[in-house]
Amino acid sequence: MSPAGSGESASAEGRLWGGRFTQEPHQAAWALGRGVDVDRRLWREDLAGSRAHADELHRIGVLDAGDHAAIRQGLDAIEAEFTGGAFVFLPGDEDLHTAIERRLLEVCGEAGGRLRAGRSRNDQIASDLRRHVVAASRRLVAGVRAVQRALADQAESTLDWIAPGYTHLQRAQPVTLGHHLLAHAWALERDTGRLRDAAGRADAEPLGSGALAGLTLDVDPARYAVALGVSDVTPNSMDAVADRDFAVEFLSACALLGVHLSRLGEEIVLWSSTEFAWARVGEAYSTGSSIMPQKRNPDVAELVRGKTGRLIGDLVALLVTLKGLPLTYNRDLQEDKPPVFDAIDTLDLVLPAMAGTVASLRFDRERLQTAAAGGSSLATDVAEALVRRGVPFRQAHERVGALVRDCERRGADLEDLDHAAVVAALPELAGVAGDLLDPAAAVARRKAISGPAAHAVRRQLATLRRTADHASGGADAPPE
Repeated sequence: MSPAGSGESASAEGRLWGGRFTQEPHQAAWALGRGVDVDRRLWREDLAGSRAHADELHRIGVLDAGDHAAIRQGLDAIEAEFTGGAFVFLPGDEDLHTAIERRLLEVCGEAGGRLRAGRSRNDQIASDLRRHVVAASRRLVAGVRAVQRALADQAESTLDWIAPGYTHLQRAQPVTLGHHLLAHAWALERDTGRLRDAAGRADAEPLGSGALAGLTLDVDPARYAVALGVSDVTPNSMDAVADRDFAVEFLSACALLGVHLSRLGEEIVLWSSTEFAWARVGEAYSTGSSIMPQKRNPDVAELVRGKTGRLIGDLVALLVTLKGLPLTYNRDLQEDKPPVFDAIDTLDLVLPAMAGTVASLRFDRERLQTAAAGGSSLATDVAEALVRRGVPFRQAHERVGALVRDCERRGADLEDLDHAAVVAALPELAGVAGDLLDPAAAVARRKAISGPAAHAVRRQLATLRRTADHASGGADAPPE
């Protein structure tokens, strides 16, 4: 009988586990456990694993040449159906593995039922998900590179533009716009490292682990790894089917990448506001208001900022799922795939949109330079000039702070003082160059290779481009 009231077939014949049962699942239980709507996107990985398994069963003599050829041809036919969008999932298909085996039986008859020997859904799904994470990581790294390139291109064209630097969202010290933009690019570089690192640990093959205790059939896990292009094999069969650390690491990398993109998005929102007016976002990456005709909103930046909550939630969801599970496989692990797939889908949307938004920015150089000269942002330079004249920094800090306070009482900034007024207040600076309160000169004085001076930004830019090109080596491109 079908699940009560469902009209769907979930017969023992169709299920991979029905042999010891005399009663079919209740509709509610079947609906809860049916995962094919989620895991169907793993069909490429599942078919590749099935081919490798068929080859291994043939090698050890479980499949004769005829059955092996029939299964391989059947898998090719099923792949063509998936590729062409013609594969039909039936109500009785519990998951992707069930659907493919059911179709394989339809295509090549009894031979299709022999493929299940020596394989469990426990090691099969672990294998599929690992390889999916590896491929997704590489694709996402390529997406991050596009955002980095957009930042680098903007930095190159504005590397010597003077801009205000902030702490606590208060003007702090002058920098260059190129330096500021590259700060975001370097944060993204760490994200590429985390994604690649997560992919490296996911790149291990669990096939051959069976349900948890390995197999009595003489399959060779290393042969699966070679056939599937995987770098290593999992060392312990119990850990192999229970482990989802690779998915947690991947989601952690995605969440932190989202945080970095959100911080960039927040700055774009600020920069494009009327109050800042440092930049305009291109029209193709802006939207208007349904009621206010004048509005030009940086919606892409805001949406990226909002999507980060999903990415953080995906990580937390999987961690909570895992935290109470005894070894080895538990059905709770059916919840491993939705957060992974959601993170991938979210970043597949976010990364190209953010790359385009950054590339579309048009900055106002004059506005930036004016902002950089305000807020007494060169007070630290004055204090350090006193230090070079032998004044202890504690005293220098107090004296310059008092001078700033006096300027504020008169409604002025420190930068409004001429050189004579500075020397009158701080006599030790009598012999210091008169450009002490010039923002451009202040930036040029910061000569460290990590600093904002134009020559340092050029070096950073060259290093970033070289690092990204070397790290890619063609491996960040999406797989064919």
